[in-house]
Amino acid sequence: MTQNTSYQLLKGKKGLIFGALDERSIAWRVALACKREGASFTLTNAPIAIRFGALDQLAEETGSQVVSCDVSDYKQVAKLIDAAVEKNGKLDFILHAVGMSPNIRKGNEYSQLNYKLMQQTLEISAISLHKVLQASVEKEALNDGASIVALSYIGAQRVFSKYSDMNDAKALLESIARNFGSRLGKRGIRVNTVSQGPTKTSAGSGIGGFDAMYDFAEKLSPLGNPTADECADYCVTLFSDLSRKVTMQNLFHDGGFSTNGISEELIFELAELNAAKKQ
Repeated sequence: MTQNTSYQLLKGKKGLIFGALDERSIAWRVALACKREGASFTLTNAPIAIRFGALDQLAEETGSQVVSCDVSDYKQVAKLIDAAVEKNGKLDFILHAVGMSPNIRKGNEYSQLNYKLMQQTLEISAISLHKVLQASVEKEALNDGASIVALSYIGAQRVFSKYSDMNDAKALLESIARNFGSRLGKRGIRVNTVSQGPTKTSAGSGIGGFDAMYDFAEKLSPLGNPTADECADYCVTLFSDLSRKVTMQNLFHDGGFSTNGISEELIFELAELNAAKKQ
C-alpha cells in the first residue's frame, strides 16, 4: 500500500482518533490514511494541544469534527464518546496515540522521579486507554467487530534509559489492551497495541538522545526505521476487516529491530571505533 493508493478498506467505517498534533505526528498520518480508505471520524486532543497545534487544518482536510478532551478526566472522555457517536454513529475503530511524561520534560532521571509527575505519566499515557474503552462499553458506543489500536514502544519490554517512566507507562498500556481484548472478544472487538520503531515526530524529538537512538535503530533494523505514513498504513489494516482474528497482541512495527541481534553495519562501525581508540 502506498500513500496515494486507496483500496477503500475502511469504506463506511466510523472512528475516533486521539493525538494528532501536527503533520509530523503519527495520528495525523493515520487520519489521512483513514480518510483515503473511506472512513469518517472525530479528531480529539487535549485543549492546550488543540490551541497550539494545527488540528483545525486536519479537520478541514478530512471533513472531521474536532472535540477537545482531557483524557485524565473520565467525564470529558464520556462526553467525547457521546459527541463522536452523535456525529457519525457507533464506532468501528479507535486510535489511541496519547503519551506524555512530565518527568522526561523536566529531565528527571528514573532513579529520582517526581512521583506526582509519574502518576500523571501513567494517567495520561496508559490509564486513559482504560477510560476510553470503559466509557465506550458503558455507552454501547462500539459496533461488533470494532478495532482499537494503541501506539506503544519497545520500552515496554526493554529498558531505554532516556525513556524513563514512559517505559512503565507503555507496559501498563499493553496490559490494559490485553485485558480489554479478552473481555470484548465475544463481540468480535479487537484490541491491539502497535510498537512503533523510532519515528521523527514532534513528540519523539523531545526525548533526550532521540537522534542517537534513531540512528542506532536504523542501523540494527533490516528494513530500516518505519515512517509515520508506514505506521498509518499498518493501522489501517488493523482497523479493517482483514485482521478480524487479531487481538490482544503487541505488534512490532519496527523494521525488525525487536528481533535482530546485531547487524553487519554495526559490527563494522564498532570495530572501526575500537581500532581508532587503539591508535
